[in-house]
Amino acid sequence: MKKIDLAHSPDADDIFMYYAIKFGWVSSDYDFKNKADDIETLNQQTLAGLWDVSAISFGLYPHISNEYALLRTAVSFGEGYGPKLIKLKGKKLKRNFKVALSGKYTTNALIFRLKYPEARIKYYNFLEIEKAVLDGEVDAGVLIHESILNYDERLETEAEIWDIWNELNKENLPLPLGGMAIRRSIPLLDAINIEEILKKAVEVGNTHKDLLSKMLIERNLVRVDSETLKKYLSLYANDESISMSDIQLKAINKLFELGFNAGFYPELIDAKENLIPKEYKKVRES
Repeated sequence: MKKIDLAHSPDADDIFMYYAIKFGWVSSDYDFKNKADDIETLNQQTLAGLWDVSAISFGLYPHISNEYALLRTAVSFGEGYGPKLIKLKGKKLKRNFKVALSGKYTTNALIFRLKYPEARIKYYNFLEIEKAVLDGEVDAGVLIHESILNYDERLETEAEIWDIWNELNKENLPLPLGGMAIRRSIPLLDAINIEEILKKAVEVGNTHKDLLSKMLIERNLVRVDSETLKKYLSLYANDESISMSDIQLKAINKLFELGFNAGFYPELIDAKENLIPKEYKKVRES
């Protein structure tokens, strides 16, 4: 049985989309060894080539496209929601305000930098951003993951990353946040099979969402209560997470285009051209 090192973030949607495999609900010919870490740590580690398969921010992908292919499944997009730029209530932000972001390669950081080029950025673990704003270490911060649902009443939203995204792309596209990447050196048939297994895990998890959520809470595998988990999964682990659609691929390409035009990427790539060519398996079996 081939061992596959797989990394995902500890936020509820990543845990949810993977644990159908961990609980044995999806059969596999691979020995998945999973590790959870914050998304920017995974971005940096994938940039260094550490993982066979890893959750990543879409904002990272053009930097790793030569070494990693994109998977179609276990993706998170925003549809009218997403990360939030928050500040203390009533605080006026200057053009060069100090902001806490969750990492250089996160999608929210890319979109933020396009909107606020003069802001002074400090990078924090995403769990520390709210406190940094409350303590006055920064003027504002971008909240991600479950933090967008419940934050201190002394804070208010300055801007929604979703609204900034709509201003930038002007096409009413879904907000591409994160997905999965797989090492290109993995044999193609194995890569196709791994993608199919992960897709099945998302499908099974979605079908049995209440039971899987209950098991995650009972085992203290998520940081939120049952009601918050239900709301969060409805946003980021749903039918749209199973397999990327053409509109989602278009949204990713728009993100890449915006980043390239701003000088953040050395070349402009196409998301569709970097997917696993799953047709290869059919050709081999015919």
